[in-house]
Amino acid sequence: MRAQYIFGTVLLLLTTTALRASDGDPLPAADTVVARMLTHEQQRQMLAAGYHGMRRYVLDNQRMHKHAEMLVRVQCDADGTKHFEVVDLQGWKGASKHVLHKMLESEAEASAPQLRMKSRLSQENYEFRMASTAVLDGRTAYAIDVDPKRHEERLFKGRIWIDAADYALVRAEGEPAKNPSFWIHSVHFVQSYRKSGPFWYPTSTESVTDVRIFGSTSLTINYIDYTPNPPRAPETANAVPKEVILP
Repeated sequence: MRAQYIFGTVLLLLTTTALRASDGDPLPAADTVVARMLTHEQQRQMLAAGYHGMRRYVLDNQRMHKHAEMLVRVQCDADGTKHFEVVDLQGWKGASKHVLHKMLESEAEASAPQLRMKSRLSQENYEFRMASTAVLDGRTAYAIDVDPKRHEERLFKGRIWIDAADYALVRAEGEPAKNPSFWIHSVHFVQSYRKSGPFWYPTSTESVTDVRIFGSTSLTINYIDYTPNPPRAPETANAVPKEVILP
């Protein structure tokens, strides 16, 4: 009986492998997919003039029964530099001052062109390994494992999903390459994107931070009404990129 079970299991695995092989061509190399994604990012830089929108930050700590919310206006220039304006602030003042505001300051600083090149998803900053394919929101995506080449806070270790048709980032999940503080035990995040017309917009970022004293703290960022800015020059008014990624 056991021999029949093992034979049946092996036969099932061989059949499944044969079916996968016959489904189509083998998966492309991870570096090839990432290179194509970066090409579309360059198209955004050339054809778009940045974007604007709103964000809502919601922070919760269950152990301390603390809650904070922040509504922020976002303006991104054509070169990727971001500007933030706090519109509304409610709840836990300590978290608002020492966490949420610090996040805005850090992101604004990291968005400067010189620093952004050191943290973007590229072969200069990461090693990529093709993992599999997946279906996200009804679209096929390549799942790629990412490993940072440097031990830095602005880099992360985890997995990304790149749309197989548009070569746009649709999901990223992982943890910082370097723990941002002794007081933080761990951080895990998930960021999602969705296509609207020819553009890809962020929809949400969810993270859970385990702080040594305060326990688990969750942070959710919802991205609202992200809209591209008008073209920078009249000659680009009718030029619409095939797909654009807005971080």
